[in-house]
Amino acid sequence: MITADIHTHTTFSADGTDDLKDMIEAAIRLGLTYYGVSEHFNYDYDRLHLHIDGEPVPPIHEKAYFDSIRAMQKKYAEKIKLLAGAEFGFDHDPRTQERYVNTQKKFKPDFVINSVHTCLGADCYFPHYCYGRSKAFAYNAYLYRVLESLDACYDYDVVAHIGYCSRNATYPDPKLRYSDFSDVLDEILKRIIAKNKILEVNTSSKTAGSPFLPDTDILERYFELGGRAVSFASDAHGISRIAEKYDVVCRALKKIGFTHLTVPFRKKYIPVEL
Repeated sequence: MITADIHTHTTFSADGTDDLKDMIEAAIRLGLTYYGVSEHFNYDYDRLHLHIDGEPVPPIHEKAYFDSIRAMQKKYAEKIKLLAGAEFGFDHDPRTQERYVNTQKKFKPDFVINSVHTCLGADCYFPHYCYGRSKAFAYNAYLYRVLESLDACYDYDVVAHIGYCSRNATYPDPKLRYSDFSDVLDEILKRIIAKNKILEVNTSSKTAGSPFLPDTDILERYFELGGRAVSFASDAHGISRIAEKYDVVCRALKKIGFTHLTVPFRKKYIPVEL
C-alpha cells in the first residue's frame, strides 16, 4: 500500500507539467493516504538572477497557489489528506531568507521543505555545475551549503534530497558516498537529529548512481546516529512519477531498521508504518 508522498510539484512551479487538480486525482487513484504538494519558492534564483535555457525562471504566484490548494483541501477532504506545502530554496543572503520568513508568516504552509539547489552561483542540478571542478570540490561545496542551510531562519520541517548535486553530474562515477564525505555528512546528520527535523528520501535520482537520495550508506549512518524521522519524496513534477519507487524505498528502510515514515503537518509529526 502506498501511504505518503509529500514532495511533489504542479504547474504552479515553473518546471511542473500537470495541474493541481490532475495531480491530486492521480494521487487518489494510487491510493495515497497523505499527499503533499510542495511548490518551488525560488527566491534564491531571484537574487542570483539565474536562468534556465537562457530564460528567467518565472516567480511563483504565492497567493494563487495557496488559495487553490486550500480550496482543494476542502473539496477532497473525504478522499485524501492533502498537505499544502512549500519548498524553500535556501540562500545564505539575509534578505532572501527574510523573504522566506515573510512568506511562511503570511501563508502558513502545512509544512516546509528546506532545499539546497544553488551553490557557487549556480543551480547544482545542471551538468555545468561540475565543469572545471573536481568531484571532491563540487560535492564538498554543496554539502557545506546544506550544513549552512540547517540554521536557516525560517521554520522548516524536512531536509530535502541530500545528494542533489549528483543528479546530473558528469563525473565518471557521480555517486555521493558517505565514506568520501563522512566528516561533513556526520555534521549534517547530527544537526538534523538535534534540531528534530525530518530527513527526506527522494527517488528523483536521475543518473546519480543511486536509486534514491541520499543512498543507503548515508541512511544507515543516520540510523546509527539515532535518526528515525524519514519522509518519502518522489519529487514528481507530473502525474507519471507520483510515488515512484515507493516500494523500493520502504524495503531499503525496513532493512536498515526503520519502522515508519514521518509526515509533517502543521508542526506535528505523524508516524506512518512502513
